[in-house]
Amino acid sequence: MTRRTMSRAQIVSAAIDLLDEEGLDGLSMRRLGQRLGSAATSVYWHVQSKENLIALASDRIWSEISMLDPVRVGWRQAAVELARSTYALGVTHHWLIPAVPSCLAYGAGMARYQDHCYAIFEAAGFTRTDLDWAVNTLFTFVIGATYQDSTQTMMMKDGKNGKDDEKLQLRLQEAMTHANQIVAQFPRLQARTAEQARLNADPRAARTEALEFGLGVVLDGLSVRLGRILVPAE
Repeated sequence: MTRRTMSRAQIVSAAIDLLDEEGLDGLSMRRLGQRLGSAATSVYWHVQSKENLIALASDRIWSEISMLDPVRVGWRQAAVELARSTYALGVTHHWLIPAVPSCLAYGAGMARYQDHCYAIFEAAGFTRTDLDWAVNTLFTFVIGATYQDSTQTMMMKDGKNGKDDEKLQLRLQEAMTHANQIVAQFPRLQARTAEQARLNADPRAARTEALEFGLGVVLDGLSVRLGRILVPAE
């Protein structure tokens, strides 16, 4: 494929596939060019730099996040849908959240996302600084959950794909042994860890349950805060 027949959209799509497989560290213009059947210089001509390419790839993913009209469905349902969609895409594209600070991946897709966050909490009744903190509270919770679970998903994926399987399994086993030794010093933590291991046979279901619990707590707390704002003190 030559520079004249390769579009930026094709490059971004291929970059997303490579990022999903290899992560931020695995993306290079040379490897991407090989995947596209083109020279790295042709890729550079379209996207200028690796950092800009990651920003373009990130912005496409942010643009795919599902959004509901808070006026039509209610602010809480809109917030739940946004949180679930953010989490799902962040876990699927495990590099997305780490790319935010590392590559200044900001574009129209993320701006649209942020604007929608404000629309949700404006519809709820938040204003001024409380509006900013409401948006930040939900975003911080979802991003934290997404980052943790996407990292675990990537490690499991690497193991299943045989990427340095023996070394990875050894590292995981050593880390687990070390963690268990520490946990054994704290009775409550040890009891809860054992109970979680017994109940959470399906890690994916456990992560979903944890997300829904935390999301409910965050939105309940914001509802209480909103009630205090909207009802004047006597």
